[in-house]
Parts: sequence; C-alpha cells; structure tokens
Amino acid sequence: MRIAVEHNTTREEARKRVEQRLGSLLGQFGHQADDLHHEWTGDTLYFKGKAKGLSVSGTVEITDAAMIVDTKLPFIAMPFEGRIREAVQKEADQMFRA
Repeated sequence: MRIAVEHNTTREEARKRVEQRLGSLLGQFGHQADDLHHEWTGDTLYFKGKAKGLSVSGTVEITDAAMIVDTKLPFIAMPFEGRIREAVQKEADQMFRA
C-alpha cells in the first residue's frame, strides 16, 4: 500500500511533524503493540512492529513535495485496506493542514 500526501512545507518541517505525530501515536497506542522499531536514515523512516498478532513494516519517505508511506499489509488485513488508507490519509491531512 503506497500513499503520497503533499506536505506544502520544507523537508525539515515535514520530518519534524512526522516525528511529533509518531511520538503522540506511540504514547496513545504503544501499549497495544509489540516489537516496535523505527529509525530514520536520511529522510526515510523505517518502521516495523506487531499489533493484535499482525506484523507490519514499511517506510515513510519525506521528499521536497510529499510524504510517502509505503507498507505491505498482511494478507489478513487486505479487506481493511480502504479503511487503513483513509486513516493514514486523515492523519496526514491533520499534520499538513495549511
């Protein structure tokens, strides 16, 4: 699943907003997940973890114009791709609202 969202700001500011939102989400929901790992390499955040028995991994890349989320959903989560995509889009819209 690949989602690109224009951030309408600088790379540095977009990365800062992603980091802040990630911290907030981990504070809210981190207790519901296991084996969470995330690390920045340049302008790409690599992440992986498990929640409710499902493993997920992927990247969040910050370009000059967009934030690009790229992840492979577990087969069992495929029926929920639309709802997951909507949730990610909503979070991104809130982060980068002009």
